[in-house]
Amino acid sequence: MLSEAAVYEALSAVQEPELGRDIVSLQMVKDLAIGPDSDISLTIELTTPACPLKDEIERNVRAALAGIDAGTVTITWGAMVRRASPKQAQQLVPGVKNILAVASGKGGVGKSTVSANLAVALAMEGASVGLLDADITGPNIPLMMGLEGAPAASPDGKIMPLERYGVKVISIQFFVPEGQPIVWRGPLVGGAIQQFLRDVDWGELDYLVIDLPPGTSDAQLTLAQAVPISGVLLVTTPQDVAVQDVTKALAMFRRMSVPIMGVVENMSAFICPHCGEATEIFGRGGGEAFARRNELEYFGGIPLDVRVRQGGDAGVPAVAQREPGVAADVMRGLARTIAARMSVRAAQQVPVLSIS
Repeated sequence: MLSEAAVYEALSAVQEPELGRDIVSLQMVKDLAIGPDSDISLTIELTTPACPLKDEIERNVRAALAGIDAGTVTITWGAMVRRASPKQAQQLVPGVKNILAVASGKGGVGKSTVSANLAVALAMEGASVGLLDADITGPNIPLMMGLEGAPAASPDGKIMPLERYGVKVISIQFFVPEGQPIVWRGPLVGGAIQQFLRDVDWGELDYLVIDLPPGTSDAQLTLAQAVPISGVLLVTTPQDVAVQDVTKALAMFRRMSVPIMGVVENMSAFICPHCGEATEIFGRGGGEAFARRNELEYFGGIPLDVRVRQGGDAGVPAVAQREPGVAADVMRGLARTIAARMSVRAAQQVPVLSIS
């Protein structure tokens, strides 16, 4: 019968493709058991439930075990999202493992749409997710998520976020009458964001997605100073005016030493639902050129799709629709890629496990 040492040695040749380390040293192999006829059962604990390369890992595991004449191999999948920042436990939201800020320089580029769909897509993959609407003077997340009403208080006096599509959501819109403007100076905006971090019962979250207001102001400064941000996703559209503004946002975050995940170009083209022809309404390639100039990862373009707009107005994010469409497919892929990039950062905190 095979020994555990032989199995671990075989599995140590299997790399986690995103992390560039083997699955044994990353402590991803759990509950290994060897039965009669050298049958093997094990659990592989992925670094994110949204892992885009799960099938590749499974193929490589089975090939490695076939090389030592293993019998039937039964793989159970788990996931343990790790903290991208070891300082997170010392901050305002100790139960949150990773904070993703979604930012833009210019309003109207679809940043809130991207935030809502990313949060829902991550939850659909099995992650525990929160969504904080930090656009205090222009909160749109409740409408896009189909939520209304006032949050309740927890037994210990904290604010209980509302929940839909498996995502915990908080927004200033829950606390003001419909249509009432929020006319606040900068310190009040910063104070509200701190309260939403400190006084909301977020619980244990794999990811907290924060929809920032456009521009470079108190909201961004408050967030960067209050919590360790795992990464910022920059959203732009192709035209020069949007790229010009997102350049300023990038400079601000870099000045504050906040890590940048990369850039996604929204409204990259309109795909005709009848003939399939692409029309580049807002120009071509602005986001990709911006990413290349600034040595950032370019996550691709999200096409214009009427179902995204319809879903945003109806409170049904595109990724949660019965017939999601091409834009929703792109955003689900974006969510998996973002989760994978965060797991790479978190893996740097994992000590190497010796099998000797």
